[in-house]
Amino acid sequence: MRDEPAPAKINLALHVTGRRPDGYHLLDSLVVFTELGDRVTVAPGPPSLRITGPFADDLPVTGDNLCLRAARSVGADAAITLYKALPVASGIGGGSADAAAVLRALGRRPAAPEALGADVPVCLASVPARMRGLGEIVDPLPGVPALHLVLVNPRVPVSTPEVFRALRRRDNPGLPDLPAGGDAALLVEWLKATRNDLQPPAIGLAPVIADALAALVDAGAALARMSGSGATCFGIFPDAAAALRAAQSIAAVRPGWWIADTRTLPSPARPR
Repeated sequence: MRDEPAPAKINLALHVTGRRPDGYHLLDSLVVFTELGDRVTVAPGPPSLRITGPFADDLPVTGDNLCLRAARSVGADAAITLYKALPVASGIGGGSADAAAVLRALGRRPAAPEALGADVPVCLASVPARMRGLGEIVDPLPGVPALHLVLVNPRVPVSTPEVFRALRRRDNPGLPDLPAGGDAALLVEWLKATRNDLQPPAIGLAPVIADALAALVDAGAALARMSGSGATCFGIFPDAAAALRAAQSIAAVRPGWWIADTRTLPSPARPR
């Protein structure tokens, strides 16, 4: 039996840079991972999936579940237990992170992990990285400073295909050059020159996302942005205490939202 964390994935910036003839979109994204996430336990046995945790009821057990698909992709029979701590279909890579955790627990990976989902390759490493193409080009980034975040999800489902269909432009420029080193303040300044190109169409489909962003700004976030295709938004705060206060203040007026304060996982060490 092996237990693996499945950290939440945050797209700090996400530019849509093109669309292939087959309809798949090309991305350029700065991705980080948090201490918060789901957890997967894998044991030998007939293929099965059991889901527990606060969001278990939102994720039905079907043969199409990414955890089961991940095991099948490497020809493994496994009894999988998923502790679902993250909201479902929320733009923070929950399903992809879960699939990647199953593959890590099995010690195997398919030839094309992006076939399981665009976020699976970057979730396999779960370190700060630049993700490009369909998600298959992943460059780990040393020296990305740790960030204190508040995550807010207004508990409104957003369809990723609908968000992409609502895009007005699909040939945006890629990310600007990443800063070499520096602290969190420098990274925030760099992020202000970037975007999440999926944020405007997502707000058009679910206007409450704009309310979540405004709540983070009002709580003192240095930067507030949507992650992935939504509806989860993140705010960057100067330290853990400020993030906790912000999370508590938002929860006091939005008790129906999912709100969590967390910290990003560290970058890989710089080569010497």
